[in-house]
Formats: sequence, structure tokens, C-alpha cells
Amino acid sequence: MSQNVLITGANSGFGRLTTETLVKAGHTVYGTMRDKDGRNKEAAAELQRLGAKVVEIDVTNDQSVETGVAAALQQAGNLDVLINNAGVGNMGLQEMYTVDDWQKLFNINVFGVQRMNRAVLPSMRERKAGTLIHVSSLLGRFVLPFYGPYNASKHALEAMADNYRVELSGFGIDSLIVEPGGYGTDFGTRLMKPSDTSRAAGYGPMADAPEQAFTEFAKVFEKPDAPQPQEVADAIANLIATPRGQRPFRTTVDGLGMKPHIDRINEAADAATTGIYTAFGMDGMLKVAEPELA
Repeated sequence: MSQNVLITGANSGFGRLTTETLVKAGHTVYGTMRDKDGRNKEAAAELQRLGAKVVEIDVTNDQSVETGVAAALQQAGNLDVLINNAGVGNMGLQEMYTVDDWQKLFNINVFGVQRMNRAVLPSMRERKAGTLIHVSSLLGRFVLPFYGPYNASKHALEAMADNYRVELSGFGIDSLIVEPGGYGTDFGTRLMKPSDTSRAAGYGPMADAPEQAFTEFAKVFEKPDAPQPQEVADAIANLIATPRGQRPFRTTVDGLGMKPHIDRINEAADAATTGIYTAFGMDGMLKVAEPELA
């Protein structure tokens, strides 16, 4: 069944692949990006050639989000799915990131998601139908060194999505998480570096470790058998195609061997959550309400 989908960060990476995949599957896709008539003009034109509709949205700006979502709603009539894909990563020693650095990263990865959810949810609640898909990361379930602010932002996103899951279940709205591992997209070319490099001297040789680690990690994606980012787009498409009430809350996608370990963390968390909610008589909030609309 064709659905109206709004996706942030559609100009590159997982967003670009997901947009193309969903258009091919017959969905009407509204791909958002910043500066669609400027630096992202070529990406916007390519998405339009593929059949997507392009909407200007800067997830860090309240007015831009409100205006862009309103424009998409006016064209579509209703939005069935919001995919919160826009995000930024980092690479560096955590202490060297200033509070301003953290705020800039969280403004995209966390606050930007809240802006988008707040903009689309009134119409979804009114219809008692809708799906929020949050593109998180395996690093939302454990941490790796040198990704400090990013680790923290994805842990925050996981909690946000989980809370939406229980607060929106009675309105027939799914809040879901997709947790990708490492993939060879342009994500790595846009990593935020720390502002306070004056502290590097205090770390001695370890100050060079982040760059060295990233250089070695990037070599993995140069191999012929490297995991393909299309796997993430396909996982998102499969979630949308799955009927409400049958979708897993978390979906891990990884080709580097971390998936079994993260799945065990998720299984333990799900069991604990179910047990706690059952003990408090709240387990019904973990199940999305049956559809009321055709």
C-alpha cells in the first residue's frame, strides 16, 4: 500500500538511498534538506528526477521545520510516515569538545528530531495513525572511544523514541528505531572535530588515536565484500511495508559482526521493560492500538 513519507536528510547517505528505495516501492516521498536551491541544488534535482518531492527543512530551525512540514502536509493531505534520518557524527577525544560543540551536534541529532516529531504528531494523533522511524546507531546501545558526543546523542535518541512508543501507542502511532552499524557512505566525510585542540598535548600520543582509528576503520569499506548501505534503506522499507502491530521496536542492521551482540542487549532490554511495565500494570502501553482508519 502506497504511503506518504517525509524523510529528513534526503540529500545524501542513508537518506538518499532510502528515498530512492521508497519511491521505487510506490510510496510518495517528501525528501527534505537544507539549502535545496543552493549547495544542495544538484541533489534536489536528482531526487526530483527519481520521482521524489523535495522540501526545504533545516532541522535546527523551528520556523523552517514548521514551514516545511506544513508545506508537505498541504501537498500530501496527510503524512503516514516520518523518517528522522538527518544526523551528524564526530571524531575526536571527548574532553576536547566544548559545550558549544555538544550543543551543535545535539541540535541536529536530538533536538532536530523533537522538532520534527512535534510538527507531524498533531495530524497523526488526529487520524489515530502514523509511524515515526528514528535512524539511530549501534552506538546508541554501547559506546566506542572517540565518538563521545555522537554516542551520547544516539543514547538520548533511543530514550526519546522509546518514550514516544509508550505515550503514542494508544493513538495508533508506531515509534520505531533502526540501528545501523558502520557503512561506507559520505557520513564519515562530515564528522565534527573538536574545537578545543589546546588540550591535545595533555593526552600525549593518544591525541593522534582518533584519526588513526578512523583511517584504519575506513579501509574496511574499500574491500569488495564491504557491507552495503542499501541494507539500511531496505530495512526501513521493510518496516514501512510491515503491518502496524507486527513491527519490531528496534531493528539492527550491520555487516561487521556487531549485530548479534547488540541484539542480545536489545532482547535483555525488551524483557526488562516488559517485566517492569507488567509489574506496574502498564504493559498495555507497549502495544500499539489497532488501526481505526482504512
